[in-house]
Amino acid sequence: MAGIAGPGGKQMVKYNPTQSDDRQKTIVLFGETGAGKSSLVNLMAEKDVALTSADMQRCTLKWQEHHISFGGESYTVFDTVGLEEPQLGVKEYLETVENAYRLVKELDDRGGIDLLLFCVRAGRVTATLQSNYRLFHEFLCEKKVPIILAITNLERENRMEDWWERNEKTFKHYNIDVAGHACITAANRLDGRHKDLYEQSRTTMRKIVQEYTADGRKPAWTGGDNLFVSLMRRLKELLSGESAAAKKKDLFSGGSLVKRKDLVPRLTKRLGMSQEVAQQLADMIKKDAV
Repeated sequence: MAGIAGPGGKQMVKYNPTQSDDRQKTIVLFGETGAGKSSLVNLMAEKDVALTSADMQRCTLKWQEHHISFGGESYTVFDTVGLEEPQLGVKEYLETVENAYRLVKELDDRGGIDLLLFCVRAGRVTATLQSNYRLFHEFLCEKKVPIILAITNLERENRMEDWWERNEKTFKHYNIDVAGHACITAANRLDGRHKDLYEQSRTTMRKIVQEYTADGRKPAWTGGDNLFVSLMRRLKELLSGESAAAKKKDLFSGGSLVKRKDLVPRLTKRLGMSQEVAQQLADMIKKDAV
């Protein structure tokens, strides 16, 4: 399996021969609270494996690990906390970003990530939705992991796919590009027609997950040393101007060297952060990056 070509034609993704063909596929599930992430896990598992209480706290701002199986394959789903600005305070927002880094790094050590599953509740494309997409797909996984959009809360549609046909252009307008999408309902306490849609949604989700994690289609992406330590080092170099290579490519826009005074505007633009959060994150990078 050939890798994905990076800048200059270099192969950025390589198959790891230590990975077993029967390894559990790794899925990172993310999205805002209330989008239906836990219900989505239960839908695919066909049993209650994830808590769905609306009163449940934010799991100490980390992640929940669930093991599910279907179609002869086993999957480990990491239900992680997405960005919730402005609901989160500044401290919690920064902790969420840090925990997202830590999760991706840990999964890198375990053998890689097979699929990003972005759960969104049907509605308008918000700044928070864009921030989550960019944080996980662009910033953490460098666009090298397939990303699937699961749109929930569509049980009132006459035909659930109609929602995507009406809104696909909006997602493209905001540069949210996905490998595939699933229009579903994850509400399992309804009856009549809604119950039929729930079963249809299970079939849809399982099919699309199997399709984009199939053996031989694409090896699990592993970032190696470049994933966390080198990324943070590069951010520091971009700030200090110490790296000649950094002058050739800007992490956020592909342009010139990012100066200290420019980092905050870049963070606010690319990740949708508030000015206050971006300033604190920039300070963390300057002080703590290795």
